[in-house]
Amino acid sequence: MKKHFLLFFLTSFIAFAKPVKYTLSKQSISDSSVSQIIDSFTQRFAPDKRTAIFQIDAYRKDNQLVLTGKTNLIEAKNALISRLKVGNTIVVDEIKTLPETELEDKIYGLVEVSVCNIRYSPRHSGELASQALMGTPIKILEREDNGWLLIQTPDNYIAWVDRGAITTIKKEQLKQWQNSPKLIYTRSYGSAYSEANINSETVSDLVAGCIIELKAEKDGFYEVLFPDHRKGFVAKNEANIYNKWLSGINANEENLDKTSKRLMGVPYLWGGTSFKGVDCSGFTKTVYFLNGIMLPRDASQQVMVGETVDRTGNWANLKTGDLLFFGEKREDGSERVVHVAMWLGNGEFVHASDKVSINSMISSAPNYDAYNFKRYLRAKRILKTGMEGIDKLKTDKVY
Repeated sequence: MKKHFLLFFLTSFIAFAKPVKYTLSKQSISDSSVSQIIDSFTQRFAPDKRTAIFQIDAYRKDNQLVLTGKTNLIEAKNALISRLKVGNTIVVDEIKTLPETELEDKIYGLVEVSVCNIRYSPRHSGELASQALMGTPIKILEREDNGWLLIQTPDNYIAWVDRGAITTIKKEQLKQWQNSPKLIYTRSYGSAYSEANINSETVSDLVAGCIIELKAEKDGFYEVLFPDHRKGFVAKNEANIYNKWLSGINANEENLDKTSKRLMGVPYLWGGTSFKGVDCSGFTKTVYFLNGIMLPRDASQQVMVGETVDRTGNWANLKTGDLLFFGEKREDGSERVVHVAMWLGNGEFVHASDKVSINSMISSAPNYDAYNFKRYLRAKRILKTGMEGIDKLKTDKVY
């Protein structure tokens, strides 16, 4: 009788009781196999944290496996969840998917300043990661309360930018901008003016590579429209119609040489990729960009593209424009690339070190660079069509 009464009581209690909310502290999951699976997915889908986000954690809650963190790789996240759903395991998805939903449909943007500083942390004191020039289209992934935006650039670099440097737009607006006539600024430094007169008020400074919407031509000037709808005028002898410029450029040895020497004396700037300052890979990236070719951002990424043409220091094998990589060889045979330069010929190379300058691999030369000679690793040739990882600027979308 007591057993029947107790069973009736428990059944009634379960039927009418309100659901109980559990509040458990997050704990590091003790199941090593889960950690190993997450690590393997991270290595597979996001081996380079500079270009992909896959920050996933897991903890136990009752008989459930709860996944937290954030990622911009939706397919990878879904594949991970499917992989973890084995046996009776219940997987709870609390992973934040980027772009975050709070951004609604404004997940795109255009750089509205001449050179946009991109940092590893959302603050002006954060380490400079890279730069993006005016007109660069970016994808917005996340927004901080202080206004900083986590963005991804056309070369897939992910870092933070001050909201004031970006005009946020919708996908339709991005398409409209892509289809509009554009102008590229070709002089090293200059300005856009409020009128078709260099003595009028300055609207914005400009550097080589800035791209602006073209509206009309007037009295030796191009009338332009900035991403944030400011209007201005750019002298015709300092810029070119983008599609005309693109069809006329020829990425050959001679032009790479000329472009590299336009940057002579530009100061070294960690994270810099513009005429306002460059680091070693920012220098090579800028030289190639102004010849219509997009290289990856960092030296350790640039070494992964192109064709290897030398490993032993046989300078006779090299051509102007080849990239030289420097660093250290580890005992296990792997390499750590920390510096990149561009070959000029006759034993000389140009690179950003203190400032953009020319040095030599020949010990008897007055500009011999013994330090980099000793840490030389290899040379790679970019000027070869069809090489994986190398993109060219386009007439329609630009990037």
